[in-house]
Amino acid sequence: MPDRTTDFNVWQQEAGATASFPYDRLTVERFREAFPQARWRDDLRAWFVPGIRAERRVTQWMGREWSGVLAYADQRGRDAFDFDPFTSRYLEVADTFVVRTPYSRTVIAELREVPWASWDPALKAWRVPFRSVEDLRKRWPAIEEAARYAEREERRRRAENEKAPAETEKRKAEAAERRRKRYPILDDALPPLDKVLTTHRGCLVFKGITGEVVETAIAERFYPGVTGGSGTLIWATWRRPSRDELLKAWPARTPPSPDDLARGWWQPTIEVLREERRKAASLERAQITRRSREN
Repeated sequence: MPDRTTDFNVWQQEAGATASFPYDRLTVERFREAFPQARWRDDLRAWFVPGIRAERRVTQWMGREWSGVLAYADQRGRDAFDFDPFTSRYLEVADTFVVRTPYSRTVIAELREVPWASWDPALKAWRVPFRSVEDLRKRWPAIEEAARYAEREERRRRAENEKAPAETEKRKAEAAERRRKRYPILDDALPPLDKVLTTHRGCLVFKGITGEVVETAIAERFYPGVTGGSGTLIWATWRRPSRDELLKAWPARTPPSPDDLARGWWQPTIEVLREERRKAASLERAQITRRSREN
């Protein structure tokens, strides 16, 4: 099942074109009827249509499909907002909604889930068309809370609180433990090596089992989620998976069970893999940019 995307675009590829649009079952059915050879590309979060003339065909279909539909949806969304408006210091109403907040990863993540939302570099703000008013309304409490949390004064207040000796020592200890790149596992429930797994520290690839017994105080302080089983906790070494490994990883059919969570590792779901792939792609782009600046 394809994800919702925040815009629709058409990109030309060497043997076809890809198209993305907000998920709607009827729209997908009409798209598949028009392009029976199309297939969903999870790595691109888009539909891939093969063929030399694919770009022209997809662009023409988009124009026919969306020109009238979107205009009607925008008008209906504007009417819904006029009937039941919501206001905020971070929201402006013009020809579209304009969302302008301090930088916040949470705000960005929430807006990326709103269909048709897009970043406007000229305004240095997000634009959201009226057709997405209900999605924006649903996510607005989280957006507003995250924006307030990211305000300069709020950041300064938190920084002052974090200067407390006990809190500082706690953060240093947690950072030092993360740098050791070790994770407790039960000796009677060993994870497979060189395979993408989800843990209480996110997606990891276990490299090896040291066999060293985990001290109880360390496990309780840094790994309270690993609690189940009758075996002894021992250390395993790990690394972060690459984007290529995340793309090839096979998702679980069902969410982790309580026993899986207590064991401390489980097969990732498709939702977790999609988020990890996005983070990995963003990290790769940042590394490429940093290397180009250094050169």
